[in-house]
Amino acid sequence: MQQAHTNNSLIGWWKKAVFENYANFNGRARRAEYWYFALANFILLIPFYIIGWIGAVNQSNGLMMLGFGIYFLAALGTLVPSLAVGVRRLHDLGKSGWYYFVGLIPFVGGIILLVWFFTDGNRFTNAYGEDPKNPAGPVFDFEQSQAAV
Repeated sequence: MQQAHTNNSLIGWWKKAVFENYANFNGRARRAEYWYFALANFILLIPFYIIGWIGAVNQSNGLMMLGFGIYFLAALGTLVPSLAVGVRRLHDLGKSGWYYFVGLIPFVGGIILLVWFFTDGNRFTNAYGEDPKNPAGPVFDFEQSQAAV
């Protein structure tokens, strides 16, 4: 019997965004999926960036090229999944993926996107799909069977 695939870990969410939904701009992404992906990506990239800077400060061209080279390749490899999970995050809010371009507005665009990415998504099915937190839909009190009193 095969175990169900769970994404409750940092690496699980990152693998879901990179391997399962590499260029998937359709559907919705929960806040957890977006932020765990962003955190894992940061943890993946920052050591190579630091190695590159250590090489630059110590005037070691080989170390600098190695650090920044791997950083660039890893950042380039996760660029499409980063865009895709951001667009799916906007879809969870009921917004078109084109709203991602709001981030290009100087000074305030990044802040607006940050607020949207922290905002809880729609609880119900919207134009982009079912609620990823509760795909079966919310259960209301009047829908549950009432016990005899």
